[in-house]
Amino acid sequence: MFLDSLLTRNPELADAAADLHRRGEIPPDTYVMDLDAIEANAALLAAEADRLGLSLWFVVKQLGRNPELIRAIARHIPRYAAIDPPEARTLHAAGAQAGNLGHLVQIPRRALPEMLAWRPETVTVYDLANARAVSEAARELGFVQDVLIRLEGAAGSVYPGQEGGVPLAGLDAFAAEVERLPGVRIAGVTAFPCVLCDPATGAPAATPNFELALKARQALATRGHTDLKLSAPSATSMATLPLLAELGATHGEPGHSLTGTTPLHAHDLTQPEKPAYVYVTEVAHTLADGRPAVYGGGFYPRSGIKTALLPGTSERLRVQGAPAENIDYYRLLDAPAPGADVRVGDTALLAFRTQIFVTRSTVAVVEGLAAGAPRLLGLYDAQGRAL
Repeated sequence: MFLDSLLTRNPELADAAADLHRRGEIPPDTYVMDLDAIEANAALLAAEADRLGLSLWFVVKQLGRNPELIRAIARHIPRYAAIDPPEARTLHAAGAQAGNLGHLVQIPRRALPEMLAWRPETVTVYDLANARAVSEAARELGFVQDVLIRLEGAAGSVYPGQEGGVPLAGLDAFAAEVERLPGVRIAGVTAFPCVLCDPATGAPAATPNFELALKARQALATRGHTDLKLSAPSATSMATLPLLAELGATHGEPGHSLTGTTPLHAHDLTQPEKPAYVYVTEVAHTLADGRPAVYGGGFYPRSGIKTALLPGTSERLRVQGAPAENIDYYRLLDAPAPGADVRVGDTALLAFRTQIFVTRSTVAVVEGLAAGAPRLLGLYDAQGRAL
Protein backbone atom coordinates (compact mmCIF):
# COMPACT_ATOMS: atom_id res chain seq x y z
CA MET A 1 0.00 0.00 0.00
CA PHE A 2 2.80 2.42 0.88
CA LEU A 3 5.75 0.81 -0.90
CA ASP A 4 5.74 3.30 -3.80
CA SER A 5 5.45 6.17 -1.36
CA LEU A 6 8.32 4.83 0.74
CA LEU A 7 10.65 4.20 -2.21
CA THR A 8 9.89 7.64 -3.67
CA ARG A 9 9.87 9.76 -0.50
CA ASN A 10 12.20 7.91 1.87
CA PRO A 11 14.48 5.53 -0.08
CA GLU A 12 17.16 6.03 2.61
CA LEU A 13 14.94 4.17 5.08
CA ALA A 14 14.43 1.26 2.69
CA ASP A 15 18.18 1.01 2.06
CA ALA A 16 19.08 1.23 5.74
CA ALA A 17 16.47 -1.38 6.72
CA ALA A 18 17.70 -3.84 4.08
CA ASP A 19 21.28 -3.28 5.19
CA LEU A 20 20.43 -3.87 8.85
CA HIS A 21 18.78 -7.15 7.93
CA ARG A 22 21.60 -8.30 5.66
CA ARG A 23 24.11 -7.66 8.48
CA GLY A 24 21.99 -9.61 10.94
CA GLU A 25 21.26 -6.63 13.21
CA ILE A 26 17.49 -7.04 12.93
CA PRO A 27 15.48 -10.27 12.62
CA PRO A 28 12.72 -10.95 10.10
CA ASP A 29 9.35 -9.57 11.22
CA THR A 30 10.76 -6.16 12.19
CA TYR A 31 9.31 -2.72 11.68
CA VAL A 32 12.13 -0.23 11.13
CA MET A 33 11.12 3.26 12.26
CA ASP A 34 12.73 6.49 11.03
CA LEU A 35 12.88 8.57 14.22
CA ASP A 36 13.91 11.79 12.45
CA ALA A 37 11.04 11.58 9.94
CA ILE A 38 8.51 10.89 12.69
CA GLU A 39 9.73 13.88 14.69
CA ALA A 40 9.63 16.08 11.58
CA ASN A 41 6.06 14.93 10.86
CA ALA A 42 5.08 15.76 14.45
CA ALA A 43 6.59 19.23 14.09
CA LEU A 44 4.65 19.81 10.86
CA LEU A 45 1.36 18.75 12.44
CA ALA A 46 1.93 20.82 15.57
CA ALA A 47 2.68 23.97 13.55
CA GLU A 48 -0.36 23.54 11.31
CA ALA A 49 -2.66 22.85 14.26
CA ASP A 50 -1.35 25.94 15.99
CA ARG A 51 -1.96 28.02 12.87
CA LEU A 52 -5.56 26.82 12.75
CA GLY A 53 -6.24 27.21 16.47
CA LEU A 54 -6.55 23.47 17.08
CA SER A 55 -5.06 21.32 19.83
CA LEU A 56 -3.61 17.86 19.28
CA TRP A 57 -3.45 14.69 21.35
CA PHE A 58 -1.10 12.19 19.68
CA VAL A 59 -1.78 8.44 19.46
CA VAL A 60 0.93 5.74 19.39
CA LYS A 61 -0.79 2.36 19.07
CA GLN A 62 0.11 2.32 15.38
CA LEU A 63 3.84 2.68 16.03
CA GLY A 64 4.14 0.18 18.83
CA ARG A 65 3.99 2.48 21.86
CA ASN A 66 7.70 3.03 21.50
CA PRO A 67 9.33 5.24 24.17
CA GLU A 68 11.99 6.66 21.81
CA LEU A 69 9.32 7.72 19.36
CA ILE A 70 7.01 9.00 22.11
CA ARG A 71 9.74 11.33 23.38
CA ALA A 72 10.45 12.60 19.85
CA ILE A 73 6.77 13.32 19.16
CA ALA A 74 6.18 14.88 22.58
CA ARG A 75 8.85 17.48 21.89
CA HIS A 76 6.30 19.00 19.49
CA ILE A 77 2.92 17.61 20.61
CA PRO A 78 3.18 17.36 24.40
CA ARG A 79 -0.16 15.67 25.15
CA TYR A 80 -1.43 12.24 24.16
CA ALA A 81 -4.68 10.34 23.80
CA ALA A 82 -4.15 6.86 25.23
CA ILE A 83 -6.40 4.17 23.86
CA ASP A 84 -6.12 1.85 26.87
CA PRO A 85 -4.39 1.62 30.28
CA PRO A 86 -1.23 -0.21 29.10
CA GLU A 87 -0.67 2.44 26.47
CA ALA A 88 -1.33 5.20 29.02
CA ARG A 89 1.28 3.75 31.37
CA THR A 90 3.90 3.57 28.61
CA LEU A 91 3.20 7.15 27.52
CA HIS A 92 3.33 8.39 31.11
CA ALA A 93 6.58 6.56 31.80
CA ALA A 94 8.12 8.13 28.68
CA GLY A 95 7.35 11.60 30.02
CA ALA A 96 4.43 12.66 27.80
CA GLN A 97 1.51 14.55 29.31
CA ALA A 98 -1.93 12.98 29.62
CA GLY A 99 -4.42 14.63 27.26
CA ASN A 100 -7.33 12.21 26.95
CA LEU A 101 -7.64 8.86 28.75
CA GLY A 102 -10.33 6.28 28.01
CA HIS A 103 -10.25 7.22 24.34
CA LEU A 104 -11.18 3.83 22.83
CA VAL A 105 -11.09 1.65 25.96
CA GLN A 106 -12.68 2.77 29.24
CA ILE A 107 -10.32 2.97 32.22
CA PRO A 108 -11.07 0.05 34.58
CA ARG A 109 -12.35 1.55 37.84
CA ARG A 110 -9.53 0.00 39.87
CA ALA A 111 -6.98 1.80 37.66
CA LEU A 112 -8.66 5.19 38.01
CA PRO A 113 -6.80 6.41 41.14
CA GLU A 114 -3.43 5.70 39.50
CA MET A 115 -4.30 7.44 36.22
CA LEU A 116 -6.31 10.36 37.53
CA ALA A 117 -3.33 11.21 39.74
CA TRP A 118 -1.50 12.11 36.52
CA ARG A 119 -4.07 14.94 36.16
CA PRO A 120 -5.22 14.17 32.59
CA GLU A 121 -6.76 17.04 30.68
CA THR A 122 -9.88 14.92 30.06
CA VAL A 123 -11.24 11.42 30.58
CA THR A 124 -13.69 9.99 28.06
CA VAL A 125 -16.75 8.26 29.55
CA TYR A 126 -19.12 6.00 27.66
CA ASP A 127 -21.93 5.68 30.22
CA LEU A 128 -23.19 6.85 33.59
CA ALA A 129 -21.50 4.06 35.57
CA ASN A 130 -18.09 5.12 34.25
CA ALA A 131 -18.84 8.80 34.88
CA ARG A 132 -19.74 7.94 38.49
CA ALA A 133 -16.55 5.92 38.90
CA VAL A 134 -14.42 8.83 37.63
CA SER A 135 -16.28 11.21 39.93
CA GLU A 136 -15.71 9.02 42.99
CA ALA A 137 -12.00 8.55 42.23
CA ALA A 138 -11.47 12.26 41.56
CA ARG A 139 -13.24 13.23 44.79
CA GLU A 140 -11.01 10.89 46.77
CA LEU A 141 -8.00 12.57 45.16
CA GLY A 142 -9.39 15.98 46.00
CA PHE A 143 -10.20 17.56 42.63
CA VAL A 144 -12.82 17.74 39.89
CA GLN A 145 -11.97 15.85 36.70
CA ASP A 146 -13.01 17.12 33.25
CA VAL A 147 -14.76 14.45 31.17
CA LEU A 148 -15.60 14.07 27.50
CA ILE A 149 -18.87 12.36 26.64
CA ARG A 150 -18.43 9.68 24.01
CA LEU A 151 -21.36 9.69 21.58
CA GLU A 152 -22.86 6.47 20.31
CA GLY A 153 -21.84 6.26 16.66
CA ALA A 154 -24.22 6.63 13.76
CA ALA A 155 -25.68 3.43 12.35
CA GLY A 156 -23.17 1.58 10.20
CA SER A 157 -20.23 3.74 11.29
CA VAL A 158 -18.97 1.82 14.31
CA TYR A 159 -16.26 -0.83 14.05
CA PRO A 160 -17.10 -4.17 15.68
CA GLY A 161 -15.44 -4.31 19.07
CA GLN A 162 -15.73 -0.55 19.59
CA GLU A 163 -19.43 -0.29 20.46
CA GLY A 164 -20.64 2.06 23.18
CA GLY A 165 -21.38 5.66 24.02
CA VAL A 166 -24.33 7.90 24.83
CA PRO A 167 -27.06 8.11 22.17
CA LEU A 168 -27.71 11.67 21.05
CA ALA A 169 -31.38 11.23 21.92
CA GLY A 170 -30.44 10.42 25.50
CA LEU A 171 -27.81 13.12 25.94
CA ASP A 172 -29.96 15.55 27.92
CA ALA A 173 -30.93 12.93 30.47
CA PHE A 174 -27.33 11.70 30.69
CA ALA A 175 -25.97 15.21 31.15
CA ALA A 176 -28.53 15.93 33.87
CA GLU A 177 -27.25 12.93 35.85
CA VAL A 178 -23.57 13.82 35.33
CA GLU A 179 -24.18 17.42 36.37
CA ARG A 180 -25.13 16.10 39.83
CA LEU A 181 -21.82 14.26 40.26
CA PRO A 182 -19.46 16.29 42.46
CA GLY A 183 -16.17 14.93 41.08
CA VAL A 184 -16.55 15.59 37.33
CA ARG A 185 -17.24 18.48 34.98
CA ILE A 186 -18.58 18.02 31.47
CA ALA A 187 -15.83 19.41 29.24
CA GLY A 188 -16.99 18.32 25.80
CA VAL A 189 -17.79 15.48 23.43
CA THR A 190 -16.10 12.99 21.16
CA ALA A 191 -17.08 10.24 18.73
CA PHE A 192 -15.25 7.74 16.57
CA PRO A 193 -14.49 7.81 13.72
CA CYS A 194 -15.27 11.43 12.82
CA VAL A 195 -13.20 11.54 9.62
CA LEU A 196 -12.34 8.74 7.18
CA CYS A 197 -10.46 8.49 3.90
CA ASP A 198 -12.18 7.08 0.84
CA PRO A 199 -10.57 3.66 0.26
CA ALA A 200 -10.53 4.15 -3.51
CA THR A 201 -9.16 7.69 -3.70
CA GLY A 202 -7.82 8.43 -0.22
CA ALA A 203 -9.87 11.63 -0.10
CA PRO A 204 -10.82 12.49 3.50
CA ALA A 205 -14.36 13.42 4.51
CA ALA A 206 -16.34 13.86 7.71
CA THR A 207 -18.44 10.89 8.79
CA PRO A 208 -21.99 11.18 10.21
CA ASN A 209 -20.39 10.94 13.66
CA PHE A 210 -18.93 14.40 13.22
CA GLU A 211 -22.42 15.84 12.79
CA LEU A 212 -23.58 13.92 15.88
CA ALA A 213 -20.74 15.41 17.91
CA LEU A 214 -21.59 18.94 16.73
CA LYS A 215 -25.23 18.48 17.68
CA ALA A 216 -24.22 17.06 21.05
CA ARG A 217 -21.94 19.99 21.78
CA GLN A 218 -24.74 22.41 20.90
CA ALA A 219 -27.12 20.54 23.20
CA LEU A 220 -24.64 20.80 26.07
CA ALA A 221 -24.12 24.50 25.38
CA THR A 222 -27.88 24.98 25.56
CA ARG A 223 -27.73 23.44 29.03
CA GLY A 224 -25.23 26.12 30.03
CA HIS A 225 -21.92 24.32 29.60
CA THR A 226 -19.09 26.51 28.30
CA ASP A 227 -15.62 26.10 26.75
CA LEU A 228 -16.67 22.77 25.31
CA LYS A 229 -14.11 20.62 23.54
CA LEU A 230 -14.93 18.56 20.45
CA SER A 231 -12.34 15.94 19.66
CA ALA A 232 -12.73 14.51 16.14
CA PRO A 233 -10.38 11.52 15.88
CA SER A 234 -9.32 9.34 12.95
CA ALA A 235 -7.32 10.33 9.88
CA THR A 236 -5.98 13.50 11.55
CA SER A 237 -3.28 14.78 9.20
CA MET A 238 -2.00 17.87 7.44
CA ALA A 239 -4.76 17.36 4.86
CA THR A 240 -7.59 17.06 7.39
CA LEU A 241 -6.63 19.65 10.00
CA PRO A 242 -8.23 22.47 7.93
CA LEU A 243 -11.40 20.35 7.68
CA LEU A 244 -11.47 19.89 11.47
CA ALA A 245 -11.06 23.61 12.00
CA GLU A 246 -13.69 24.49 9.39
CA LEU A 247 -16.27 22.13 10.89
CA GLY A 248 -15.69 23.31 14.45
CA ALA A 249 -13.54 20.68 16.15
CA THR A 250 -11.17 21.79 18.89
CA HIS A 251 -8.94 18.71 18.95
CA GLY A 252 -7.41 16.26 16.50
CA GLU A 253 -5.66 12.99 17.33
CA PRO A 254 -2.83 12.25 14.87
CA GLY A 255 -1.62 8.66 14.68
CA HIS A 256 -0.93 7.35 11.18
CA SER A 257 0.02 10.81 9.93
CA LEU A 258 3.02 10.69 12.28
CA THR A 259 4.39 7.98 10.00
CA GLY A 260 2.95 9.35 6.76
CA THR A 261 0.63 6.37 6.39
CA THR A 262 -3.00 7.51 6.26
CA PRO A 263 -4.85 6.09 3.22
CA LEU A 264 -4.45 9.49 1.57
CA HIS A 265 -0.67 9.10 1.70
CA ALA A 266 -0.90 5.96 -0.44
CA HIS A 267 -2.67 7.89 -3.20
CA ASP A 268 -1.03 11.30 -2.99
CA LEU A 269 2.76 11.21 -2.72
CA THR A 270 2.86 15.00 -2.38
CA GLN A 271 1.37 14.99 1.11
CA PRO A 272 3.71 16.82 3.51
CA GLU A 273 4.19 13.98 5.97
CA LYS A 274 7.06 11.66 5.07
CA PRO A 275 6.69 7.87 5.18
CA ALA A 276 8.55 6.76 8.27
CA TYR A 277 8.47 2.99 8.64
CA VAL A 278 9.11 -0.15 6.62
CA TYR A 279 8.39 -3.79 7.43
CA VAL A 280 11.35 -6.14 7.00
CA THR A 281 11.10 -9.88 6.71
CA GLU A 282 12.86 -12.62 4.74
CA VAL A 283 12.18 -15.63 2.56
CA ALA A 284 11.56 -18.59 4.88
CA HIS A 285 11.04 -21.33 2.29
CA THR A 286 9.81 -21.86 -1.26
CA LEU A 287 6.79 -23.93 -2.25
CA ALA A 288 7.10 -26.60 -4.91
CA ASP A 289 5.35 -24.33 -7.41
CA GLY A 290 7.95 -21.61 -6.89
CA ARG A 291 6.05 -19.27 -4.59
CA PRO A 292 8.29 -17.83 -1.84
CA ALA A 293 6.92 -17.76 1.71
CA VAL A 294 8.17 -14.90 3.92
CA TYR A 295 8.11 -14.92 7.71
CA GLY A 296 5.04 -13.28 9.23
CA GLY A 297 4.08 -11.98 12.63
CA GLY A 298 3.47 -8.36 11.70
CA PHE A 299 0.74 -8.60 9.10
CA TYR A 300 -2.49 -6.79 9.89
CA PRO A 301 -5.86 -7.78 8.37
CA ARG A 302 -6.77 -4.25 7.22
CA SER A 303 -3.29 -3.49 5.92
CA GLY A 304 -4.09 -3.02 2.23
CA ILE A 305 -0.87 -4.89 1.47
CA LYS A 306 0.00 -5.30 -2.21
CA THR A 307 3.63 -6.06 -3.08
CA ALA A 308 7.00 -6.94 -1.57
CA LEU A 309 10.40 -5.79 -2.78
CA LEU A 310 13.33 -8.20 -2.62
CA PRO A 311 16.22 -5.73 -2.73
CA GLY A 312 18.86 -8.38 -3.39
CA THR A 313 17.41 -9.16 -6.80
CA SER A 314 15.15 -6.10 -7.26
CA GLU A 315 12.24 -8.52 -7.67
CA ARG A 316 8.92 -6.94 -6.78
CA LEU A 317 6.35 -9.64 -6.16
CA ARG A 318 2.64 -9.48 -5.40
CA VAL A 319 1.69 -10.48 -1.86
CA GLN A 320 -1.04 -13.09 -1.96
CA GLY A 321 -4.19 -12.68 0.11
CA ALA A 322 -4.68 -14.48 3.42
CA PRO A 323 -7.82 -14.88 5.57
CA ALA A 324 -7.82 -12.59 8.61
CA GLU A 325 -8.92 -15.45 10.88
CA ASN A 326 -5.67 -17.40 10.34
CA ILE A 327 -2.37 -16.85 12.17
CA ASP A 328 0.19 -15.17 9.93
CA TYR A 329 3.08 -17.59 10.38
CA TYR A 330 4.03 -16.92 6.77
CA ARG A 331 2.78 -14.87 3.85
CA LEU A 332 3.00 -16.13 0.30
CA LEU A 333 4.34 -14.11 -2.60
CA ASP A 334 3.67 -14.71 -6.27
CA ALA A 335 6.27 -16.95 -7.89
CA PRO A 336 9.07 -14.94 -9.51
CA ALA A 337 9.78 -15.15 -13.22
CA PRO A 338 11.58 -18.30 -14.39
CA GLY A 339 15.29 -18.01 -13.77
CA ALA A 340 14.94 -15.49 -10.95
CA ASP A 341 17.33 -16.22 -8.11
CA VAL A 342 15.19 -16.02 -4.96
CA ARG A 343 16.74 -17.81 -2.01
CA VAL A 344 15.96 -18.63 1.60
CA GLY A 345 17.12 -15.74 3.79
CA ASP A 346 16.65 -13.06 1.12
CA THR A 347 15.47 -9.75 2.54
CA ALA A 348 11.92 -8.65 1.75
CA LEU A 349 10.64 -5.09 2.28
CA LEU A 350 6.97 -4.23 2.59
CA ALA A 351 5.09 -1.06 3.50
CA PHE A 352 1.45 -1.29 4.51
CA ARG A 353 -1.02 0.08 6.99
CA THR A 354 -0.40 -1.40 10.42
CA GLN A 355 -1.31 -1.39 14.08
CA ILE A 356 2.00 -2.56 15.52
CA PHE A 357 0.64 -3.00 19.05
CA VAL A 358 -1.45 -6.00 17.96
CA THR A 359 1.47 -7.79 16.24
CA ARG A 360 4.30 -10.08 17.41
CA SER A 361 6.88 -7.92 15.67
CA THR A 362 10.18 -6.39 16.69
CA VAL A 363 10.48 -2.61 16.37
CA ALA A 364 13.85 -1.14 15.40
CA VAL A 365 14.35 2.61 15.84
CA VAL A 366 16.88 4.30 13.54
CA GLU A 367 18.10 7.89 13.59
CA GLY A 368 20.43 9.88 11.34
CA LEU A 369 18.97 8.81 7.99
CA ALA A 370 18.47 12.34 6.68
CA ALA A 371 22.11 13.15 7.50
CA GLY A 372 23.37 10.04 5.75
CA ALA A 373 24.58 8.48 8.98
CA PRO A 374 21.95 5.93 10.07
CA ARG A 375 22.32 4.53 13.57
CA LEU A 376 20.27 1.79 15.16
CA LEU A 377 19.12 3.12 18.54
CA GLY A 378 17.64 -0.12 19.79
CA LEU A 379 15.20 -3.00 19.39
CA TYR A 380 11.82 -3.14 21.14
CA ASP A 381 8.80 -5.39 21.24
CA ALA A 382 5.43 -4.31 19.89
CA GLN A 383 4.45 -2.84 23.29
CA GLY A 384 7.51 -0.59 23.54
CA ARG A 385 9.62 -2.78 25.85
CA ALA A 386 13.35 -2.83 25.14
CA LEU A 387 14.74 -6.18 23.93
